[in-house]
Amino acid sequence: MYALARCSLPRRAVGLLSPVNAVHGTFTRSRLLSTLAILEQRDGQLNQGSLNAFAAAKQLGGTVHGFVAGSNVSAAAQEAAKVEGVEQIIKGLPETYAPLLVENIKKGKYTHVVAGHTAFGKNLLPRVAALLDCQQISDITAIENDKTFVRPIYAGNAIATVESSDSVKVITIRSTAFAAVTPGSGSAAVVDGVDPKADPSAEWVSEDLAKSDRPDLGTASKVVSGGRGLKSKDDFDKVMLPLADALGAAVGASRAAVDSGYADNSLQVGQTGKVVAPELYMAVGISGAIQHLAGMKDSKVIAAINKDADAPIFQVADVGLVGDLFEKVPELTEKLKSS
Repeated sequence: MYALARCSLPRRAVGLLSPVNAVHGTFTRSRLLSTLAILEQRDGQLNQGSLNAFAAAKQLGGTVHGFVAGSNVSAAAQEAAKVEGVEQIIKGLPETYAPLLVENIKKGKYTHVVAGHTAFGKNLLPRVAALLDCQQISDITAIENDKTFVRPIYAGNAIATVESSDSVKVITIRSTAFAAVTPGSGSAAVVDGVDPKADPSAEWVSEDLAKSDRPDLGTASKVVSGGRGLKSKDDFDKVMLPLADALGAAVGASRAAVDSGYADNSLQVGQTGKVVAPELYMAVGISGAIQHLAGMKDSKVIAAINKDADAPIFQVADVGLVGDLFEKVPELTEKLKSS
């Protein structure tokens, strides 16, 4: 289990919130340390966002292995094997994922297990931690040493430093706090993992995915998000989608917009949605509730458009425009298209 070591208010506070900066540096590393980074894939394609887990694994020190499971994962495994500093990629079958992963953790005698704090990671790692009888450390933003980690609490209003005494540290990372590695000239071995041959406790039925030609919200360098001020789904699509296309940006939404049916749940940005940190984040018709700020306050440049000059979003925005979004956004979109 882990104990709360200390808690502090964030540095560079803006109101009650501030960006959380990852701690970079070298630690006194034991040769006994070994980390297994859990990689996500779909249809044999490696999820580029999961490569952030390798960055965190390298900071921990010691040997770094990757784990990928599913149908037709050979191509994804070969791509991950090109990441420099990774010694081995383990492949596994998708059935009974958690028991499969646990067996491979035990076989490899890993001291750390790292995955992204995504829907995939949040679904998988608590099961793994329970099977290993240890306590998960969630949504970390920095690594102080191989036992001590930093994570935001209370929607980012405070920063907690926790120290784990578990023999295996099961960790999910906030992807925006760790720069993604790039497959290069590495040559890790690709091996088959241990199959526990456990009887599946659940049956796969189907999935319904929201598909888009626009950049992925979690990894895009530009994001435009709409809020309750857009008033309807038709207005959301009419105003936000042309703006996103003009900027080459991903589309996001506040929880209020999602709850009102303006946008799909997969587009929600905030404490209970996706946490993003793009180069540009544009908030349109978003008041700036703490729940939303927790998901985007680490963005490099924040621009806001809102008719309420006292909206909390302007307290964290680098650039603000007070005005009617139904007039200002189409005008901005046309100027971007003509530039």
